[in-house]
Amino acid sequence: MVIESVAPSRIDLAGGTLDIYPLYLFEEGGITVNAAITVQSKVRLTTNGDGHVRLVSLDSGMEEEAESVDALALGGPMDLVARLVRFYRPSVGVTIETHNDAPHGSGLGASSSLLIATTGALLKLNGGGPDPMTMIGYSADLEAQNVRVPTGRQDYYPACFGGINAIWFDVKGDVLEPLDVGEDFLREFEDRLVLSFTGECRFSGTSNWNMLKMYIDDLGTTRANMEAIKATAVGMREAFIDHDLDRFGELLAEEWANRCRLAEGVTNDCIEGLMAAAREAGAISSRVCGAGGGGCMTTFTAPGRRPMVEVALEAAGARAIPYRIAREGLQVRVVEPWRHLHA
Repeated sequence: MVIESVAPSRIDLAGGTLDIYPLYLFEEGGITVNAAITVQSKVRLTTNGDGHVRLVSLDSGMEEEAESVDALALGGPMDLVARLVRFYRPSVGVTIETHNDAPHGSGLGASSSLLIATTGALLKLNGGGPDPMTMIGYSADLEAQNVRVPTGRQDYYPACFGGINAIWFDVKGDVLEPLDVGEDFLREFEDRLVLSFTGECRFSGTSNWNMLKMYIDDLGTTRANMEAIKATAVGMREAFIDHDLDRFGELLAEEWANRCRLAEGVTNDCIEGLMAAAREAGAISSRVCGAGGGGCMTTFTAPGRRPMVEVALEAAGARAIPYRIAREGLQVRVVEPWRHLHA
């Protein structure tokens, strides 16, 4: 049997860090706003009859093999996928090939997207599994075991469901609120939002852990900054509901200002130089994806200025990344006959 699955990654627009347990409880509930994008994680699972397990990352070149699921060691070069195989325990041997469209260190939630795509393939093989919300809970815990620091939960929702969403986090659990803005609005939004890679890779888990410790220790203005981040996320949700792109552009700038006040290392000279080049070409606001420090950047432009902004960013050293808002989330199918993963 051959199973293929794909899942979108995401651009986080507002509220990041508020999805980390137990931080959102301290804020009497958290909210994030993000959008699924067609920068995907792709998985091909092929079964075999000898129980052998082989894991292959086509984009990084990493591989791992074991004689059986039980013999598959943790802590290796493909630890996240290995954890999934051990957790969902396929009854037959498998080869799992993975590919991430996103550049390494992108801040687009690529590891979470890959986790969901791999989970989808394993559940298809097993003939079913937990409901999506339970699966997301398992995913967050498994990724935390992999990265060894607290992780947020927002990245799994666009990978599972697609679209633009507000996700609420509170004592009773997570609530997904799809922001159904309509196709005309989505097309205008896409036409004005540039995605680029700054070339500066970073490890977001470290930044998130530092932010959480600073909040608990009540250092500086961390708690006030987190309140501001929540207020901006609430406002951005309302901007989408009102179809107000001008307000969205203002709130993206506000979110970036909040983020820069939250911790050192969120911005640097490279990022500020790229943002300045974008403004000169017609950008209204920019925000680095994820916890900051590098990776991908979203830039909201004046109407009709996206091509000029992309040219300016590339001239300044960034790389524009083609994308669209992913209207669907996780997609899984049994493939007959064999199809190439990149097709």
